[in-house]
Amino acid sequence: MRAVSPDARYLNRELSWLKFNRRVLEEAANRDNPLLERLRFLAIFESNLDEFYMVRVSGLIEQFESGMAGMTPDGLSPNEQLAVISETAEPQRRLGSEIYRSQIKPELERHGVFVRSYGELSDKQREEADRYFARVVFPLCTPVMLHPTSSIPFISNRSLNLAVELSDGTSDLRLARVKVPSVVPRAFSVGKRGRFEFVLLEEIIANNLQSLFPGVEILSHHAFRVVRDADVEVREAETSDMIATIEETIRLRRYGDPVLLVHEPTMPGHLRKFLMGMLELDKQDVFSTPGPLGFDVFNEIARIDKPNLRYRPHVPHLAEPLSNSKSIFEAVHAGDVLLHHPYDSFRTVEEFVGSAATDPDVIGIKQTLYRVGTESPLVESLLDAAESGKQVAAMVELKARFDEVNNLGWARALERAGVHVAHGFPEMKTHCKLALVVRKEKGGVRSYAHIGTGNYNPATARLYSDLGLMTDDEEITQDISELFNYLTGFSRQTRYRKLIVAPLNLREALIENIRRETKLGKRGHILWKLNALVDPPVIDALYEASAAGVRIDLNVRGVCCLRPGLKGLSENIQVVSIVGRFLEHSRIFYFGNEGNPKAMIGSADVMRRNMDRRIEVIVPVEDPRLVAHLRDHILDTVFRDTVKAWQLQEDGAYVRRKPAGGAKPFNSQEFFMEHPSTRELLRRGLADG
Repeated sequence: MRAVSPDARYLNRELSWLKFNRRVLEEAANRDNPLLERLRFLAIFESNLDEFYMVRVSGLIEQFESGMAGMTPDGLSPNEQLAVISETAEPQRRLGSEIYRSQIKPELERHGVFVRSYGELSDKQREEADRYFARVVFPLCTPVMLHPTSSIPFISNRSLNLAVELSDGTSDLRLARVKVPSVVPRAFSVGKRGRFEFVLLEEIIANNLQSLFPGVEILSHHAFRVVRDADVEVREAETSDMIATIEETIRLRRYGDPVLLVHEPTMPGHLRKFLMGMLELDKQDVFSTPGPLGFDVFNEIARIDKPNLRYRPHVPHLAEPLSNSKSIFEAVHAGDVLLHHPYDSFRTVEEFVGSAATDPDVIGIKQTLYRVGTESPLVESLLDAAESGKQVAAMVELKARFDEVNNLGWARALERAGVHVAHGFPEMKTHCKLALVVRKEKGGVRSYAHIGTGNYNPATARLYSDLGLMTDDEEITQDISELFNYLTGFSRQTRYRKLIVAPLNLREALIENIRRETKLGKRGHILWKLNALVDPPVIDALYEASAAGVRIDLNVRGVCCLRPGLKGLSENIQVVSIVGRFLEHSRIFYFGNEGNPKAMIGSADVMRRNMDRRIEVIVPVEDPRLVAHLRDHILDTVFRDTVKAWQLQEDGAYVRRKPAGGAKPFNSQEFFMEHPSTRELLRRGLADG
């Protein structure tokens, strides 16, 4: 294997993530996407960027300020990474504004959708906006002095604000802040019935500021946003009361240190300098970007009644093998079931737990809950099961970042219903997706399991591409039962029959499988589908396999620190990323194994946190039909994509893939909508029979 310096072996994680978000931004610019969906991509782009600063950048700042001199695998210090992030992220954010202003906004207007400035409104529309301000907005606005003041007022995370410069007849700075209320819509409709015309709330407020500062001269006003550190972790020492600790974590997150200031370019230097000083931010922590600030408003506008400007509705397929059986348990007992969401309906998973709740032969249900949303038929079924006297246990992960409030509420509701609820471990997150049903049948008790790659959340199941395996395999269900004993009780179990469990042996199992392919050389083949590939030991094992001649095809949606195409090191590796209508979220690990292929699915990405600091589960898919389906129908399909796929280059750049020769463009997600897994498996099964 070719010797390559460490800093050339790996791509930087943070820059790789920013390149992923740039691909999201490209979908906003892509004229092949419906117009309102392009608006949504802009909102997703900025939401992603906010969270990146709230979590990743805040962590780098903490490392730098604490004096930690740790270097990344690619050889950068925390401060060097912060500088490169700023140089990359600010131009991306400005590009987002430019895409809206020069591409999307004019096209919206051609379709009769107008986002007006206050100055563009007719006299009648201004009167309507001003009345709305006086009646609804004025009581919600609370002007606060920023200078002079005896104490620095708090500016909430991700809030949109107006910095208002005032005059009292002296040369001293007088600066106030008005927060744009988030409890009312930001896009205010000024159109007549059937017309789509809006003015943004901050513009209405800006043109009615005199009402908030009567008798005071207003010199200028400028919009700005503040993003704060939200990476407040639960410490191992704080174990006496997990719920109290999580509640404190949520409270502390609101008051995290500022990490980013975004303001309009019109803001003069002295105001920018004042805000930087007040928030204790450096120049690289400040973005100057054209409005609108806060792309979340685009989600409001995208909800207008213009179906021709959105994706055509997708109706998930309801699996015939399940609907044609007397019960879902009968269907699973007849053979393992593989579900591919959102192309296969998530109702099947809801039916699995819902049937268990009402089936008189079911005596127990166990389930992990990571992110379940504000409304959850699955949790409602667990509540019904407990109230009907069944034995129900739930592992509710309270540390699911930004979902803590939802999960706390569900945990309390489950406990009130008599469910045995466990809250996880302070030092690790329970990220695995498991449901286990225990049922009395002829001949004894049989267990049925669902193992997924995505959350038990019907909302995300409509938007995320995920897999789920339903099985009654005795070894797998016994493994899951024993794992639940670890999650909800006290167990030191370190070995399982078929499951691969992090942090016990996930890294070791992947490397062992890679090395088996390495011994095969050119006869070896590795096919993976992931969200992220970061872990250096696994990347090094893939490099060794490539150097030995193994063909390696990696579909990595987001961060990828592996550098493909290096001669003598990774020339047999290709990395493809798909960014499209649905968020690619499934994880598949496929190994050719010299004609006896092995395939596994599960909750884990190839990252240090998943390997070492989370409880993850990878399950083998053993039915030969399902293994072939994963390879031929899913993996081969995503690598055929020439519409939403990007190819990672040796230098870390991504290039959009295009059809070769005269081939037609191929969109893998559209293919899956037309060919859902359960229908294709049934068709092939009947044909084979």
